[in-house]
Order: sequence, then C-alpha cells, then structure tokens
Amino acid sequence: MFKKLSTSLVVIASLLVVQAPFADYAEASGAKEEKKKRPTQLVGPSVGKKVQKAFELYSGDEKKGIKSDIDGALVVLLDIDAKKDYDKAYVARFIAVMYATKGNQEREAIKYLKLAVEPDILNEGDHGEAIKLLADLQMQTKDYKGALANYYAWMEFTGKDDGNTWVKIAQAHYELQQLDKMIVPADKAIAAFGDKPNQNPYILKLTSYYERKKYKEAIGVLETVILIFPENKTWWTQLPMFYLLVEDYPKAVQTLDLAYKQGFLEKESQLKTLANLYSSSESPYKAAKLLEKHIASGDITRDDKNISALANAWHAAQHIGTAAKYYGELAKLTNEAKYYRKQGMLLKQDEQFAKAIPALEKALELGVKNEGRIHMSIAESYFYLEKYKQAYAAINKAMKDPKARKAAKGWKGFIADTARRKNVSI
Repeated sequence: MFKKLSTSLVVIASLLVVQAPFADYAEASGAKEEKKKRPTQLVGPSVGKKVQKAFELYSGDEKKGIKSDIDGALVVLLDIDAKKDYDKAYVARFIAVMYATKGNQEREAIKYLKLAVEPDILNEGDHGEAIKLLADLQMQTKDYKGALANYYAWMEFTGKDDGNTWVKIAQAHYELQQLDKMIVPADKAIAAFGDKPNQNPYILKLTSYYERKKYKEAIGVLETVILIFPENKTWWTQLPMFYLLVEDYPKAVQTLDLAYKQGFLEKESQLKTLANLYSSSESPYKAAKLLEKHIASGDITRDDKNISALANAWHAAQHIGTAAKYYGELAKLTNEAKYYRKQGMLLKQDEQFAKAIPALEKALELGVKNEGRIHMSIAESYFYLEKYKQAYAAINKAMKDPKARKAAKGWKGFIADTARRKNVSI
C-alpha cells in the first residue's frame, strides 16, 4: 500500500509559472558592464518625435487623470516608416513591448522582437532585454526550443549567470520531456542563487528524478532541501513518501512522526499513513492513540473503515476492553456478524461476561460462521456468571457442531459437575 506515491503529495515542475517581466521597456536602458560593448545610438529626429508621442500615450498622466493608451501608442508606432536599421529595430522592440504588455498578443510581440533582435544593432541594455523577453514569450507560447536558444543567447550576450534563467531553462527541458537535461541547469540555478536559496530548482530536480524513477537520487534532493527550507511542510510530507517507495520504513516513520510533531500533517491521508506506519513498526498503541484523537476531532472520517483500523490497533496493543468497545461501534455501523463476534469474544476475554453474551447472540442471529465456537463462548460466559442452566443449554447447542463437539464435550461434563456440586438444577 505504500509503494504508490500520491500525486497530491508530489510537487511537480509544471507549478512553476514562467512569466514575462513587463517593466518599462519603452525607455532606452543605460549601458551596463557586460561582456559585449557597443556604441550607444539614438533614433533619428523624425522617428524620435513619433516614439515620444507613443510613449506619452503608453505612460498616460495620473495627475491629469489620463489613462495609459496602449492601443493608441500602437497606432502611432505601426505608422512609423523608419529608414535606418537602428530605427527599425528600436521601433520593432517598442511595438513588441506594447503587444506583450497588452496581453494575449504574444505571437505578434514575438514577431516584432525577432525583427528587433536579428540585426544585433540595439544598444546593449535594449538588446539584452529584447532577447530575454523573446525567450519568456516563447516559453508562454510553448516554443520551448526557441526559448532555450534565446535564454542561452541572453546569458552569452550579457555575461550574466542568472538563477531564474537557469530555472526557466530546466523548465523548458521538462516541457520537452528531456528529463535528464534538467539536472545541470537546476544545479546551476542553485549555485547562482547562492546564499539566497530558491526552492524552484530543487522542485525541478525532484521532478526529473521522480519521473525517471530514480528514487534514491530524489531522496537526496529532499534530504538537502528539508535542511534548507525546514519551515516548508511540503518537504516534510514528501520525504517519507519517497522513503516508502524504496521501502525504508524506519526512516519513513521517523520523518513522518517528526512532521506530525511539528503540526505539518493536515490531510486525513497523511494521518492515516502515519497510523499505518506506527502499526507496521510495532507501535500499535501509538497508532491507536493517533487514530482515536483525530477521529474524535473530525480530522479522520468516522466511518467503518477507520473505526475498524482503530479497533484493530487497540486489539494489537492488547487494550482488550477498548478494542471491544470500538468493535461494538463498528458492529452497529455495519450490522455485520463478524464484528459482533469480535466484540463478544474480546468482552469475554476481558471478563465482561454479561456484556459478551448479547454481542455473541447477535452474531448468531446475523449468521456468523463457526456457530459451535460461538455457542461455546456463550456457555463459558454463563458458566463464569454462575448461570449453569443457561451454560448447559448453550454447550448442548455447541455439541451439534462437529467442529466444536470435542471441546464442547469436555465443557459439558465440567458444567454438569459444577452445577451438581453447587446443587443447581440444569
């Protein structure tokens, strides 16, 4: 039951949402200390005037109550008939940013970004931002191969070793189902984030190993990440599940127990898994206490399956009377003979003979198997209550069952002798 990893407990890399940053790309960025240097250029005067107009429409004026008019800016930009290569690239980039900011126009934005980037003529800041925006938009439109090429192009051009970009590269490999290629960029992302760790590359590594069924390697990732992000309950609940996949039950119960003590187990399935682990690791008392507490609080559903697990746990823990109580509750829930039989037998074992008899009789009424053994137990209960006539009647019924006849014969003589000694007519 522990070999399947619940998808509700698995954090998958598809949760990582790649979003294109739409900062104020309309303004020319200043030169940065980058690997590739080039002279700063400016658009020509006539183009510059129209670009300025478009920028004013895009920016609006909050003080005057003028809202941003992206559509108006696009009308102006699309009407520009630039002649110089630099002007063409600059305007194309501005148009692309407008489409990207507008939303649901990613393909148009990509078209113009390619026009802006291809001549490789923009100022350094603008060119770098254009490449990165192009890659982000390609991720959004599921052109993962194009995105990969442009993320690498952006890093080569800027000379930057960026953690978030490495995460996106690993994510692109995931989307392409190149699972083995996810590990290197994820590790590079971890290194790039340095002393400000980010969980996303660990999620990607975990996903890569899990989907390739490399569970031991996945455990290594989780054991690392749980030390770095001890406050994240997700890791505390996932690590024991991976231990179960490799059948390392001692570590599974230890880790899940620690998670429970920190208040990280909130789902019914998690609490029941811990109870099962307690039982399988020879700690049925812990299992019983945990189930009893959380069934009472409503964290675990009070149904026949869970009450059965609770009764079995108390039985295994040798708390006979408590086990009998829960078998009785289970019997009422299900109206099944086998649970009345268990309740009655345990009550007899706990020397609660008066309570044992009606439970055993109810089991007979519902058609329990091995009737002779049940009649014998009723006879024994009556005997210890010193009700010898009823005991004798019950043992005679037991004698009718061939499977119980031999044992019942001994009891029959014993009951008769005891009644005779005590001058009781049977």
